[in-house]
Amino acid sequence: KNKNLFAGTSSLRRGAQLKRKYPELTFESVRGNLNTRFRKLDEADDYAALILAVAGVIRMGWKSRISQYLDDDICMYAVGQGALAVECREGDAVTLELLSALSHPPTVLAATAERAFMKTLEGGCSAPVAVHTKVCENENVVLKGGVWSLDGSEEIVGTLSVEENEDREVNSHFHEPQSKRSKLPLSTFSGIVPLQKHQEAMNKAYSLGITLAQELLKRGADKVLKEAKAASGTTT
Repeated sequence: KNKNLFAGTSSLRRGAQLKRKYPELTFESVRGNLNTRFRKLDEADDYAALILAVAGVIRMGWKSRISQYLDDDICMYAVGQGALAVECREGDAVTLELLSALSHPPTVLAATAERAFMKTLEGGCSAPVAVHTKVCENENVVLKGGVWSLDGSEEIVGTLSVEENEDREVNSHFHEPQSKRSKLPLSTFSGIVPLQKHQEAMNKAYSLGITLAQELLKRGADKVLKEAKAASGTTT
């Protein structure tokens, strides 16, 4: 093997995107914690690079080992990646109010749009689905999302903003089933309970994720996802 042509990643999502951008490269599966992965990189001859999340590497104090940052034109991230959540009992309004002090609106809006996107596509860890979300000061969310075949030969990507979506919302104002909603103080958005003051913005973000996913499905995303799941040995 040529050490200059192999990269290590255990992510189907990253591998599929990078195979499309760099068909001359071969991506090898690599597993273990960061210590283990870096040791394999340093000692093995079968790959020359690792594809990792920046946050984890920096948290370990190894920023100097990063040789390149991949922007969204090369590799988008997983739905909800980097977002932290706190769970509490359903209908516990007192606890929800206490937790509201921890809420970070841009993260809430981004996670809402991304989870709606994934839910509508019926995606998961077994199929390459990726996103990149920007939240502007006026709470306008811009969502970029895509699906890929495992070998990177097929790609369906789209970008949509809340402002573009406001005039064409169709079948997007639904959240959890009525039986589920009745137990909660507010409607939920793919499991996220919003604060009242963010309800409208979250509804728009949720609608955005659904609409973008529907557009990708019209372009054949369901076929790509079905084949990817079958190839990875998963049917759901």
